[in-house]
Amino acid sequence: MARIKPVSFDDRLTLVEHLDELRSRIVVSVITLVLAIALCFWQRDLLLEIANRPLPSDYEPFTFSPTEPFFVTIKLAFYAGLLLSLPVILYQAYAFVLPALTNREKRALLPFLLSVPFLFVAGAVFAYFLIAPTALQFLLVTFPGDDTFEVAVRAQDYYSFVVLTCMSVGVLFQIPIGVLSACRLGITTPQRLARNRRYAILIIAVVAMLLPGQDPVTMLIAMAPLYLLFEFSLLLARAFGRPLDDAPATTPAEAQ
Repeated sequence: MARIKPVSFDDRLTLVEHLDELRSRIVVSVITLVLAIALCFWQRDLLLEIANRPLPSDYEPFTFSPTEPFFVTIKLAFYAGLLLSLPVILYQAYAFVLPALTNREKRALLPFLLSVPFLFVAGAVFAYFLIAPTALQFLLVTFPGDDTFEVAVRAQDYYSFVVLTCMSVGVLFQIPIGVLSACRLGITTPQRLARNRRYAILIIAVVAMLLPGQDPVTMLIAMAPLYLLFEFSLLLARAFGRPLDDAPATTPAEAQ
């Protein structure tokens, strides 16, 4: 594997060099993912205990076949490993794209991109502690009632629901990054986004509807923080989202 070295905007690389760098970053991402999956599988008892906590107290996941527990555990370890390694994968993707940005674009985006892992973790934690337990309580206990359905929880469906919900909400918590970056690059303005707020609400509702679960409770619980994030992003954009070209010019005396 070729050594990954920083590339600047002014560097001129051949197609082979670009492909070589891409291959190196893919290899790093894959190795990180494999190590994370191995760690999760090694600690599978703890992983299963953590994954089962959002379930209502009277429910436990079940399987249908002798081989299903093994394959479900592998699948859960993969999802959890992807969740753990995603910050590294996102960094490798950002580092590959970074040389294509001008110095102005780097100054506009870098402070926000550094907060991507923190927002992702915040979204995943919010989904794990609030969205998943509330949705499961509604879907398994409140809605079926006492005598209407005999409800059981299949392991592979349950673990997919929990992990994909955490990952999806973690990605959706990147809304402030997108809004601030677009304003800093001069693509849009906070005033224009505020005037088109109704379209943002529609997009948030559609995205929340596409989350795992596809029930109104999960949708509404996800919509509330996403809309608050959008409004918070507008406040941040008004304070810090001024395009760099609009920044006060540095005088010769200040430069010295």
